[in-house]
Amino acid sequence: MLAYQFFKYSIFLPLVRFGFRARVEGLDRVPHGGGAILASNHRATMDSIVLPAMMPRVVTFPAKAELFHGKSVGGKIVAWFLRTIKMVPMERGGGRASAESLRAISDVLAQGNLVAIYPEGTRSPDGRLYRGHTGVARMALLNDVPILPVGLVGTETVRGPLGIPWVRRPQVIVGEPLYFPELAHRTDIKAHRHVTNHVMAAIQELTGQPYVDVYGVRVKHGDLRGKDLSRHELRTPPVEPLDTPDGAE
Repeated sequence: MLAYQFFKYSIFLPLVRFGFRARVEGLDRVPHGGGAILASNHRATMDSIVLPAMMPRVVTFPAKAELFHGKSVGGKIVAWFLRTIKMVPMERGGGRASAESLRAISDVLAQGNLVAIYPEGTRSPDGRLYRGHTGVARMALLNDVPILPVGLVGTETVRGPLGIPWVRRPQVIVGEPLYFPELAHRTDIKAHRHVTNHVMAAIQELTGQPYVDVYGVRVKHGDLRGKDLSRHELRTPPVEPLDTPDGAE
């Protein structure tokens, strides 16, 4: 991880801590070792710079697989950078490719490393918190590791000096770890949704964002684009009692 450390301490940490003047709370909740998952809301592009820069450990992000196959000059630079700092390509279309991606992430956790994921699966289209995908629960239960909810506040980009994109005083808030040993290795959708909604509720408690119980991608690119979402707004993610599984996913 020499390349990761080089980029972090020579570029990103000075930029985030002294340029953006970022603040972090709850850093003592991040375990010093062992596999764990950081589950964060996703407000802006800079989230993926601010969050790992402020963590005391190496953070591995599952990145969209297509970013590893850039065709343009810029795309090739991004692909080179992601490979250099050992990020993991994530296939999102389901099937064997997605299963292999989850296996690669599980290997990272099994080696005692820290993985970060955005359960919403995409940046929020309007600053609200959206329904979480269950991948975070799959990874946590499969590997029997804790989930640390993370709230990112103020990471939106503004116009800085000379028109350079900038972030002003972002805040990273690490919540109390969530651990579900009684559900370890469960593969049913009820267990995955139960854990995921617990995680989203914890994130909402940290950020105070209004919650919308639909996937953000439907609002950005799908059937709910430009639609009134008021009937999908809830006070908090629904966390219902978990009964016995009635089938595997």
